[in-house]
Amino acid sequence: MLEESIFTTTVGDQEVKIATGKLAGQAGGAVTIQIGESMLLATATMSKHTLEGLDFFPLSVDYEEKMYAAGRIPGSFFRREGRPSTEAILTARLIDRPLRPLFPDGMRNEVQIIVTTLSSDSIHHLDIMAVNAASAALTISDIPWNGPIGAVRVGYIDGELVANPTIQQMEVSQLDLRLAGTRDAIIMVEAGANEVTEEILVEALDFGHKALQPLIDLQEEMRAAVGKPKREVPFYTIDPEVEAAVKARLGNRVREIVEANTDRHALNQAMDTLREEVVNNFLEEDETADPKAIRTVINKVLKETIRHRILHEGIRPDGRDYTTIRPLACEVGISPRAHGSGLFTRGETQVLSIVALGTPREAQKLDGLFPEDTRRYMHHYNFPPYSTGETWPLRGPKRREIGHGALAENALRPMIPPEETFPYTIRVVSEVLSSNGSTSQASVCASTLALMDCGVPLIRPVAGIAMGLVTDGEKYAILTDIQGMEDHLGDMDFKVAGTSEGITALQMDIKISGLSKELMAEALEQARVARMQILDAMLEAMPAPRESLSKYAPRMLTIKVEPDKIGAIIGKGGTTIRSLEETYEVSIDIQEDGTVFVAGVDGLKAEDALERIAQITRDPELGEIYTGKVVRVTDFGAFVEFIPGTDGMVHISQLSTEHLKRVEDAVQVGDEIMVMVTDIDREGKIRLSRKAVLAGWTLEEARADDMGSGGRGGNGRNRGGRRGGGNRGGRNPRR
Repeated sequence: MLEESIFTTTVGDQEVKIATGKLAGQAGGAVTIQIGESMLLATATMSKHTLEGLDFFPLSVDYEEKMYAAGRIPGSFFRREGRPSTEAILTARLIDRPLRPLFPDGMRNEVQIIVTTLSSDSIHHLDIMAVNAASAALTISDIPWNGPIGAVRVGYIDGELVANPTIQQMEVSQLDLRLAGTRDAIIMVEAGANEVTEEILVEALDFGHKALQPLIDLQEEMRAAVGKPKREVPFYTIDPEVEAAVKARLGNRVREIVEANTDRHALNQAMDTLREEVVNNFLEEDETADPKAIRTVINKVLKETIRHRILHEGIRPDGRDYTTIRPLACEVGISPRAHGSGLFTRGETQVLSIVALGTPREAQKLDGLFPEDTRRYMHHYNFPPYSTGETWPLRGPKRREIGHGALAENALRPMIPPEETFPYTIRVVSEVLSSNGSTSQASVCASTLALMDCGVPLIRPVAGIAMGLVTDGEKYAILTDIQGMEDHLGDMDFKVAGTSEGITALQMDIKISGLSKELMAEALEQARVARMQILDAMLEAMPAPRESLSKYAPRMLTIKVEPDKIGAIIGKGGTTIRSLEETYEVSIDIQEDGTVFVAGVDGLKAEDALERIAQITRDPELGEIYTGKVVRVTDFGAFVEFIPGTDGMVHISQLSTEHLKRVEDAVQVGDEIMVMVTDIDREGKIRLSRKAVLAGWTLEEARADDMGSGGRGGNGRNRGGRRGGGNRGGRNPRR
């Protein structure tokens, strides 16, 4: 029997238990983490040999979401887990982002981290647990790594910051902040918010960093007690003599190129020419020279040159100062048939977002362990190869694309009107047409324009901006609207989205060891100023949402009926609802609480369908006129089904304004006729009159005539259909 070592700590008011030694003994490091009845297994394993020829660190992180963890069977055809869900991919990215920067530079051994769900109690979030579990597995493993890290979720509930709130608590939280950090610094932030201020966010970041410290203590205790010795592995390094020789050959040429070329394409072309020239010169002198090492040194010199100019001369690669935003352009109505479209351009970054509206039944159904089971608002992001002038196979969205789509979705979701006032399923697709820095935030801006063009009554428009940081430890520069090169060469990628009132989404990855609270506050304020400028430009193009939807968008009408009347709308075997959809060319969705959604491109037909549903679901009223179908003929009259499942009798004397000898002289089975309800007795038997409709009589006149004809005798009958409720108080159901 394997001996298990258990370590515990407390974060917020929750006990965190991490155990090792019992499961997955052949992995490099393996732990289980448990909070409440939620439990995960995390393993970290490194290959025995270096992968030759790589110029990057081969780290892979997978989050295995298993339905058995919640006692469920997957809903797929094969009844087993397939490709990762969107939420599982986002969790894997959340794990990867704070771990990756802490591996040693030059490491080329493959490292694989797998986190598997073992139990989910639907009370405690699994994503933050997964980050801590992965860190603990690496910490006690034989893999070189400069951790540990801790991770925590921070909520803002009733004016108070809360560490690691439960799923139920987060339903009323104004902030969903997830952050990870080392002992001294925050290194990763992901947040969604409902217009929180910059001041609250700074306080939340500071609160969260303090709250995760017990997790650092716990993992250091584990390392001392059960940690394996770190394995010695070779690191890719450049011979100092080669680096010195390349730098000597370059002289000031890199600086001269950077100073002479503020255009990105001209700079890249000039640097490509220089690289090939220097590499060829070295190869002519020595055939054994390593071209990859030479290019690496040149790129290092380029990075140092650009960073020095930014920090000490205040000049960015394209000639801008620290706070200037590249030229902006906003346009709507690009696609004539889409329900809404918006084009946003910022410098060389350009995104086209397109909106499609659908019915409630088109909401995305989620088969996973996350609290959300359906998604009414969906935001998808595509990054095609032509956006960077490259080529690669199109094989579906990559993890980065899924992550960027989720970030934009988080930014806009708080501003989407509630289903009660705008009962549509909304899908936004952002197509990146050109990329040079922060396409995710450009997609936020383009999508806001598209939603307003569509006529979606956004609570407030949302804009996003990407910030950067360059620092040498003493001096720093915060950069507004970073382009691709600044993102690659800088020390921070800091994306902020929000409205005029506050922040709705934040994502931050830091490459340096520390970021002070004061610097964070300064960066957020600089981002707020930039966000206001972008919002002004957007509102010039689209001051407010359109007052009406596109003529191609479905018209969505709603009615609330008593839940026990739902069966009358559906009908036996679904016959009634299918007939309504076919007759009026609409789609009908019915909620369990009795809310009925009717959607159709033709607004008049949708209104007629809604009116018919109102007739079906309300109790017959005296004097009301209905269109019904003759279902049976007798010697004394005809039985007419005027509400699905409910019929009444029309006496022969009430079938026509003329005297009839035979019922068949006026109607046949299957005929549709208009009738007035003239009487409902205590047993529910219903008396109808066609004559009253033909003569245009009032209820009193119809009843007097029926009495005078001698036909009154309560011969109607109720066929047992469901009746009642749902009167809209709208138009009279005359046809």
